Amino acid sequence: MRTLLTAALAMTLAAPALAADPVRDATQRSLPQLMDFYRDFHANPELSLHEVQTAAKLAAEARKAGFQVTEKVGGTGVVAILKNGAGPILLIRADMDGLPVTEDTGLPFASKVRATTDEGQETGVMHACGHDTHMASWIGTLRNLAAMKAQWQGTLVMIAQPAEERGMGARMMLEDGLFSRFPKPQFALAFHDAASLPAGTIGVRSGYALANVDSVDIKVSGVGGHGAYPQTTRDPIVLAARIVTTLQTLVSREIDPQDSAVVTVGSIHGGSTHNIIGKEVTMLLTVRSYTPEVRKKLLDGIARIAKGEAIAAGIPEDRMPLVTIRNEGTPSTFNTEPLTGRLQSLWTSRFGKDRVVETPAVMGGEDFGRFYLADKSIQSMIFWVGGVPRAKWDAAQAGKEALPSLHSPFWAPEAEAVIATATEAMTAAALDILKR
Repeated sequence: MRTLLTAALAMTLAAPALAADPVRDATQRSLPQLMDFYRDFHANPELSLHEVQTAAKLAAEARKAGFQVTEKVGGTGVVAILKNGAGPILLIRADMDGLPVTEDTGLPFASKVRATTDEGQETGVMHACGHDTHMASWIGTLRNLAAMKAQWQGTLVMIAQPAEERGMGARMMLEDGLFSRFPKPQFALAFHDAASLPAGTIGVRSGYALANVDSVDIKVSGVGGHGAYPQTTRDPIVLAARIVTTLQTLVSREIDPQDSAVVTVGSIHGGSTHNIIGKEVTMLLTVRSYTPEVRKKLLDGIARIAKGEAIAAGIPEDRMPLVTIRNEGTPSTFNTEPLTGRLQSLWTSRFGKDRVVETPAVMGGEDFGRFYLADKSIQSMIFWVGGVPRAKWDAAQAGKEALPSLHSPFWAPEAEAVIATATEAMTAAALDILKR
């Protein structure tokens, strides 16, 4: 027995140390500088379609890494290309824009930026959706892959996209020739930080991951008059109330209960004072769905209900409600197979099953899905990286603390965990897709 134990100990002492992980090691070495980028992006956000300085910083970093860079694609978009022999073409996207939100996180590098929106409203500006972590990870990923060219072959197309928050940036880049002026991808990847997962956890969803988002305006017209003599009028406020009530039956009575749909009237404005029945009410709606079929049912149903209620209220034909679908909506985002399952397995092996979880589809919107819809031969995936600090997560699970959501003035992800995890995951995914 003593001989066996001595032999076993000798073998243990002689065993080599665990092999280094080049992807993780490279990411950790660059993390301090990536955090500097993150703090700079966070302190200096720019609104959608105004990401001039942000885009210039990202373009400069891509050039330093050896990429061929084209700026002002689709407005302020950046396309950085690195060709490394024959092989697949992989697109990796980060979004750049901040939100018209006044920050209230208390961070030492909190944004103090103020700007005027395109609608003329002065506002604070904040990266309340985590795009600052996306951009820092984008820099980390392109640096890693530029330094690891011996391990992959193919073409990298790294894009920095404007105006994701307004649902316009992907469409604008596509309309400006993203798939015709530059190599058209066979694979497309993006990630989003998550306010519903603990920091450093990767969330994966196969199939529909994010929703169709449509913004709908309804202008309800009536016949105005004195509030004391309603019989001489056609009250648009009462009509608007009828429309709001009937709209609820779209989801409850016209959509299959196994399908997901949302119709929310987010704003309603009409009238001027107590004793006057006005002539007009404006209603603003957000409409969410996943499939094209459900989307069409909802939008057609909104127009039908608005007109039907107006007819029932005796509104003249020339004053029928005007229903307008705005052009700032986003299509649903669909994660394709086999890419999604392949990367879920890859990341589970790398990070462990406790850090890679399946997540439900959400009713939030993301215009990343436009790249797949532009050519459905593309294998496409967006994944989540949790940003909730562990202590806050545990407190929330115990019912002791409420967590801020994305777009909240209080949202401050644990940026180091998000950036390190996303950079490592994206680099490993690219190496797997483009492996020699």
